[in-house]
Amino acid sequence: MSGCGRLTFVDDLGETLRHAWACLERGVKDRRSPFHTPSVATIGLDGRPRMRTVVLRDVDPAARTLRFHTDLRGLKVAEIARDPRVALHGYDARAKLQIRVEGRAVIHADEAVADEAWAGSRSMSRACYGVFPAPGTEMEEGGAFTLPGEEAEIDAGRSNFSAALIHAERIETLYLDHAGHRRAVFDVAAGGAGRWLAP
Repeated sequence: MSGCGRLTFVDDLGETLRHAWACLERGVKDRRSPFHTPSVATIGLDGRPRMRTVVLRDVDPAARTLRFHTDLRGLKVAEIARDPRVALHGYDARAKLQIRVEGRAVIHADEAVADEAWAGSRSMSRACYGVFPAPGTEMEEGGAFTLPGEEAEIDAGRSNFSAALIHAERIETLYLDHAGHRRAVFDVAAGGAGRWLAP
C-alpha cells in the first residue's frame, strides 16, 4: 500500500495516468503525502533553471490544472511573467513512483481564483504574505525580518498573495520495480494520449 493507493496500474497506460492524477490529488489533502510538497522549476531571469519546494493546494484532473500559492514580491512571479514554462516534480519513495508535470503557469492576483484561494487559506499560511522585507531581500542577520502579529496585519498581506495555476501539457511517470521499471509519458494537452518509454 502506498501513500496514494495500491499500485495496480503497472501495465495499463490509462490506469497509470489516472493513478498519477489520484496521487497528486491526494497530495493536496494529505500533508504526509510526498506529493503535498513537490518541487517546481522555473526559468530564471538570468536564463538559469530555478527550483523550489511549494505546497500543492489544488489539483483538477478535468481541467488539467495544479495550483500553488506564491508571494507576488518573489522571483517566481517575475520568472513566470517572463517565461510561463514550468515543471513540477514529486517522488513517493515508499510507492517508488516519480511524477513529472510540464506546462505553463499563470499568476492570479486580483481575480476570483486568488480571492477563493486566500479565503480558503489558514491564518498561519496567510501570515507568510505579510513578512517584511520581501522574500529574497538581503539582510544583515538571518532573523532580521518581521512577521505580522495582528489579524489586520495578516489580512494586509493579501496584497502580496497570488495563486499560481499550472496548466499541464505533459505528464511523465516512472515506477521503479525490481521486476522491471515502467516509464510512461502523456500528452495531456491533447487529451492524454500516452506512450511507454524505456526506463
